Amino acid sequence: MSATVTRQWTIQGQKGFDDLKFIPKAPVPKLGDHDVLVKIRFVSLNYRDLVIPKNNYPFPLNLPVVPGSDGAGEVMAIGGRVTRFKPGDKVVTLFNQGHFGGSLDLTSAATGLGGVYDGTLRDYGVFDQQGLVEMPSTLSFQEASTLSCAAVTAWNSLFGLESRALKAGQTVLTQGTGGVSIFAAQFALAAGATVIATTSSSSKAEILKTLGVHHVINYREDPSWGQTAKKLTHGKEGVDFVVEVGGVTTINQSLAAIKIDGVISIVGFVGGDSPNQPSFLGVLNNICTVRGVYVGSRLQFEDMNRAIEANGIKPVVDKNCYPLEQLKDAYEYMWNKKHFGKLTIRVAED
Repeated sequence: MSATVTRQWTIQGQKGFDDLKFIPKAPVPKLGDHDVLVKIRFVSLNYRDLVIPKNNYPFPLNLPVVPGSDGAGEVMAIGGRVTRFKPGDKVVTLFNQGHFGGSLDLTSAATGLGGVYDGTLRDYGVFDQQGLVEMPSTLSFQEASTLSCAAVTAWNSLFGLESRALKAGQTVLTQGTGGVSIFAAQFALAAGATVIATTSSSSKAEILKTLGVHHVINYREDPSWGQTAKKLTHGKEGVDFVVEVGGVTTINQSLAAIKIDGVISIVGFVGGDSPNQPSFLGVLNNICTVRGVYVGSRLQFEDMNRAIEANGIKPVVDKNCYPLEQLKDAYEYMWNKKHFGKLTIRVAED
């Protein structure tokens, strides 16, 4: 099957969500020798998707662009030299289309879907065969659409430093109930770690506990939640890993929680800005490793998918699911922090 037109969204500028434009009939790019035509069934949103049209994204962009990095769908057609997939295969998109393995570099960091390359918020997309992975057999299209950014970021945060990868019996601190944080909690629990999570909501705290999280701290009621987390660890030594999503508004508490020689992975900045930023001496004073994480490689994605299948891990998906035409409503819903877990967009029926 060869599609010629597609519905799609594009980001035309960076003055706000009104710069998201819906195009009911756009041409589908021609299929090259190494390309794969994918019928996209579900997409999931990330905080990154929201801040690009608000001009608050620090990584490479090439506007106008079709937004969305995360998508799951079915292979409809392949180029003449494609060897990795065949029509009918179920696939998920790779966030940085050029990051296959090893460390990120300047070239692969500039291959992000929905930022530099046209993304997933459309009926049909054409992707290089190297920029797709096989969908976990245990997941639906909707569940699999949540993996590309948040899940791989969480996996990299815990296992990406191979000499310091998470081990059973260690302790992980997560922040909030967004996609990265929940995936990090699920992966840590599957690895046999103790998980401490923060949230501002008693109802969300109960859901975190049903996932198996050992301790939940309400950060609005306890502004010194980092010290509280440290006291919950063995010998009050501190946590081995922090998955840091808040940024400058939370990093001081992460430093307060971390164990000597622990690892803080900074993956986001959902807390916005703050004048009270720590100095680099905060890292020395706490004798820890602080690393920036920009999603992860295809090899990490494939390792993660095997773990998802082996452990029966199911992504936590928000109860609301928006059709493609109502994308702006979905952006507003997520911007107002009404979601729990991953917010998905239904492009085609599962």
